[in-house]
Amino acid sequence: MEKISLQMMQTLSTTIEAKDEYTRGHSHRVAEYSALIAQEMGWNRSEIVNLRHAAHLHDIGKVGIPDIILNKPSKLTNEEYAVIKEHTVIGAEILKNVSIINHVTEVARSHHERYDGHGYPDGLKGEEIPIHARIVAVADSYDAMNSRRIYRNSLPKETIYEEIRKNRGTQFDPEIADIFLRLMDENRLTITDTYLEIDDEPALPGMEFEISNFISNVMNTMKSQEEVENFDLLTGLPMRNTGQKMIAQLMQEHNGCLIFMDMDNLKKINDIYGHKAGDRALKALGALLSEHIGNSVGYRFGGDEFLLFVPDAGKNEISELMETLFSRFDSEKKKDFEIRVASISAGLCMCTKGDSFDECSSKADKALYYVKQNGKHNFFFYQQMDNTVFPVSSVAKDLSLVAKALRNSGNYSGALNLNYREFSKIYEYINQLGERHKYHCFLVMVTMETAPDSMMYIENIEQALEYMEEAIRHKIRRIDVCTRYSAMQYLIILFESDESQIPKVMDRIFIQYYKLYDKRDFIPKYEYLPVNEHSEETNPQNTSDHLNQDIHPV
Repeated sequence: MEKISLQMMQTLSTTIEAKDEYTRGHSHRVAEYSALIAQEMGWNRSEIVNLRHAAHLHDIGKVGIPDIILNKPSKLTNEEYAVIKEHTVIGAEILKNVSIINHVTEVARSHHERYDGHGYPDGLKGEEIPIHARIVAVADSYDAMNSRRIYRNSLPKETIYEEIRKNRGTQFDPEIADIFLRLMDENRLTITDTYLEIDDEPALPGMEFEISNFISNVMNTMKSQEEVENFDLLTGLPMRNTGQKMIAQLMQEHNGCLIFMDMDNLKKINDIYGHKAGDRALKALGALLSEHIGNSVGYRFGGDEFLLFVPDAGKNEISELMETLFSRFDSEKKKDFEIRVASISAGLCMCTKGDSFDECSSKADKALYYVKQNGKHNFFFYQQMDNTVFPVSSVAKDLSLVAKALRNSGNYSGALNLNYREFSKIYEYINQLGERHKYHCFLVMVTMETAPDSMMYIENIEQALEYMEEAIRHKIRRIDVCTRYSAMQYLIILFESDESQIPKVMDRIFIQYYKLYDKRDFIPKYEYLPVNEHSEETNPQNTSDHLNQDIHPV
């Protein structure tokens, strides 16, 4: 039973590691290096075997750390590093009731303590740190430096040797560090690839296979589910964490170009036509990137931003690719009236094999910022910035660019559709203008009333409201403003309107509504008041009754 239990725990540990090629076999190697150190220190066979078992489970607490942090290819934030450090405490908690491996809890909890007392989680110092944990600390650090990571290749042996030597007495127990350096000098760190060795006695092959197979199947199922969740269903591209990991790996092996891409005017599309239209724009760009991505890797960075790495391509090839993407996207958006204002801006950074993901993405972001500041809808290489002449005084140029950007950003078709808080600010601003300049503006409330003897189905309600909103947006002027006020009401500000024209304006809206919505279960009515406080007090005017008689579904 002890043998089966050990086999289960070690199989679990190894299978969890196998999810990530960069940590695959790490615990086995740490266990074997630890055993070599203990053997050099003169420990007996039983003590060495026990240490090997304990070391094999030293990182089991990482099962409780989110993959998005464990596999992050760039530098961890302070908050993320604090979460990572919790794996020692989690591991100790998991193993606290394990009695068949002596010192296993100590190893899990204390293998990141430092000899000088600056480690974690308890800040133990010197020989306060359990000897088993001190041994595993050296073995763990060596394997981490000697293994390839997503953000770097394995370090040269000379560098690793110098790091261990330099940190003896600070990070590492000096005696253990010296033993390990001697093993390196004598080239005695050769280990086997037999991952799940318990001892030299025959195992229970049938039971071992069943346990290993069961746990592997469970973990593979979990991995498959994670892979599905790591893709953005809207664009079909990887999510940020998965995409970053893939790009960082590709950058370690290839020259290429990192492209930081942004969709212009997405917020405007969402504000005017709703998030469904914005989603269609993102979906169109995602489909385009997937089609032209080839052997590249791209992912949705977040919101309206995308990151793409094209390996083994020169500047001319990248320029041709970008022109193709821009041209194709311009053609696609023309097919959908509501997303026609969308465009693409991109910053590009040419990368050399082994370059830092963080540094290259920062440079690409700077190039993107330059594009956004200079009219959008273009792409620019970071390497060009060194050759770009920036005028000493560019106030006038900057202001004209800002004005142009504001004009472009403010383009919309139909009424300006705001949320209620924004609408209230505009209302107060127009009220002040009216007081100062004697403008005549009117506040109109449209109410959707249920027709007598009609059943209120939720699908019909949503459809009627959607069509009413569309009718309002497209049938009043660009200077007018509207908002959804309540579940069945809309508010409209008609700016500088002749009161006698209000019935005609509302006729246009209601006629359009009935063109779109061919049922008679929700009847729109309206009333209005002057916006400006200087106007004479009047009762709300209701002129919608004739509409119920004269307007019929088309």
